Amino acid sequence: MIEAVGLTKRYGAKTAVYNLSFQVRPGAVTGFLGPNGSGKSTTMRMILGLDSPTEGRVTVGGVPYRELPNAPRRVGALLDAKAVHGGRSARQHLLCVAQLSGIPARRVDEVLGVVGLQEVAHRKSKGFSLGMGQRLGIAGALLGDPEVLLFDEPVNGLDPEGIHWVRNLMRTLASEGRTVFVSSHLMSEMALTADHLIVIGRGQLLADMSVKDFIAHNSAGYALVRTPDVAEQRERLTASLTEAGGQVQPEQDGALRVSGLELPRISDLAHEADVRLWELSPHQASLEEAYMRMTNGAVDYRSTQDQRFGLQQAAPPGWGPPIAPQPNPQPQPYTVPSQSEDAR
Repeated sequence: MIEAVGLTKRYGAKTAVYNLSFQVRPGAVTGFLGPNGSGKSTTMRMILGLDSPTEGRVTVGGVPYRELPNAPRRVGALLDAKAVHGGRSARQHLLCVAQLSGIPARRVDEVLGVVGLQEVAHRKSKGFSLGMGQRLGIAGALLGDPEVLLFDEPVNGLDPEGIHWVRNLMRTLASEGRTVFVSSHLMSEMALTADHLIVIGRGQLLADMSVKDFIAHNSAGYALVRTPDVAEQRERLTASLTEAGGQVQPEQDGALRVSGLELPRISDLAHEADVRLWELSPHQASLEEAYMRMTNGAVDYRSTQDQRFGLQQAAPPGWGPPIAPQPNPQPQPYTVPSQSEDAR
């Protein structure tokens, strides 16, 4: 188990983590969420003894990481997949780590097989794609067959098959009774992988609860109501629902989003108003929507409206009205093409 008590870290005048307390228990995948700059990486570094807390303490199995006997066999971690000597092959890198940690060499080939890199084990890691580098980092974390595992953005750069594999790996490791602590920005993936969530913002704890409870506490359920495409019926139903205390919002496709009323009550009101329903279905916010609502006040960097049109030069006199944008405009200078895991 990982336990933090009053954990605080300051860098000069900046406080990266403040009075943070939580527990990461074995047998479950615990997601570690928070906006950029919220202190997640700093917290993980303190767990692993790479940074010392200014105040408070953090322990693994009741002991600070630096005091753990044979720590590489107790704790495995992936913090930076790029922290590999590019001139070494995947097997050489893992063999060096194994020798320094007293781990048998045969374990290197085992973990290479687990992460699917056995075919490229003798290739230099500098030629690896981002996804292959992630797999190598995961192999390093698994090398000592540890009981505690920390992963920072483990699916970064992986293709859909790789993401699916990591998801199953995390859940399998947790089912074996291990402590699995995963930091990620992919809410959709956390919703499928994590059992419990620890959410921080600006270095402070915002939530420590199950995924189900987190969504329930940070979102409002609603009903989606669809009627025949007759404006008069929708207006009559809207008036009836509003009078009964419901909040009604029209959707772009003509449906109504209704909150504040149970589904049976909505059905009864529609019947009383002589409005036929084509759809009446319950909806709950996704983990992403709940997370955005929870962390809205803890985001440091916000985008503004794109002002690109203010940068365009006016047409010379006599050229007539401006030409409307074409269906296939030229790529913008900030566009970054996506790269699949095996693109290289």
